[in-house]
Amino acid sequence: MRDRVLIFAGLSLFLALVTYPVWQGLAARSSTAGPVLPATAAGQKCVAPRDVMRVAHMEMLMSWRDLKVRENQRTYTAADGTVYTIDLTATCLTQCHGPKEKFCDSCHAYAGVPAVNCWSCHTSPPAAPNPGELR
Repeated sequence: MRDRVLIFAGLSLFLALVTYPVWQGLAARSSTAGPVLPATAAGQKCVAPRDVMRVAHMEMLMSWRDLKVRENQRTYTAADGTVYTIDLTATCLTQCHGPKEKFCDSCHAYAGVPAVNCWSCHTSPPAAPNPGELR
C-alpha cells in the first residue's frame, strides 16, 4: 500500500516537471506570434513571396552578392518579370522595408539568430526622425 503512494507522488512530480514550460508559458500569457515586420512600401512588391523570403532570404542575398560582385550583374529579374536593382541598402531597405533596426534586427532578435556580417560593407539607411524629436 505504501508503494502506491510513493509511485503516485513520483509520477505527479514527474508530470509537473515535464509540463512546467507549458504552465510557465500560460502563466506569462506569452505567444509564439512573430515580430510585426513593416510591410513593403506602398505600391512595391517584394522580390519573392513572403513565405519564401522568410525561409530563404539569406540564400537570395548571398546569390545577389555573387551576381553583383563576381559576375558584374546589376539587376535581378523576379519570377513575375519585375526587374530589381541588386542593392541591399537601396532596394530592400530604402525602397521597401525601412531601416534595418525595425526590419532585419527585430526578426533576428526574435528568432535568436545572429545577423551575418552584412553591415561591414553596407551602410544602413538612417531611420526617419520623429516629428517631435529635437535635433
